Amino acid sequence: MHFEIISPSYSCMNFIGFLCLGVWDKIRSLYFEFDFKSTREGEKLDIGKRLKEIRLARNLSQRELAKRTGVANASISQIESNHLNPTVGALKRILDGIPISLSEFFSEGDIEDKQIFFAAEELAEIGERGISFRQVGANLNNRAIQFLHEKYKPGATTGKTAISHEGEECGMVLKGKIQIEVGDQKKILGPGDAYYFSSSMPHRFKNVGSEECEIVSACTPPTF
Repeated sequence: MHFEIISPSYSCMNFIGFLCLGVWDKIRSLYFEFDFKSTREGEKLDIGKRLKEIRLARNLSQRELAKRTGVANASISQIESNHLNPTVGALKRILDGIPISLSEFFSEGDIEDKQIFFAAEELAEIGERGISFRQVGANLNNRAIQFLHEKYKPGATTGKTAISHEGEECGMVLKGKIQIEVGDQKKILGPGDAYYFSSSMPHRFKNVGSEECEIVSACTPPTF
């Protein structure tokens, strides 16, 4: 009896290779909560460079930061090289391991803010990936309240993993729909609806509507 081993064609191998890469990218996105991106157009702050500068200033290795946060060392490396674009929730989780708040991270070491009035274009943007968090005041050192004007594009989420931090937060929906999970509770809020909870409870936000969702919120102390 004669058996002949037939090698797969080049085109077939190519197809299998692309299929495997696609599956891996999907798994990586689900597990690490990141989407692969090589550049960010219109980015005012170099997220990777900023994260690396802060990590080194605190004498933290990528390995130690990964151990503190549960985020893979390789993922932190790719974020610092701007090859991975973290969700707001994922970035918050990494910053908690330093620790530093999102507000401090995006302020880039600005001096204490003594400004009283703010024009719309002066609000500090600290959001990412389909979410806009426009903050009143660029630096909240020695401040007691963090006030945000939030916008979520359809499908935008703070991340697949809930986040938690010190303090309390509340807000009101101005437009659209937002699904909020706090602990084991989940509710979809619409215009005029509001929320108030302890920020130490794991929570996440997701726009489940077909239009942009707009919220005004406050957190005290400003630990987000």
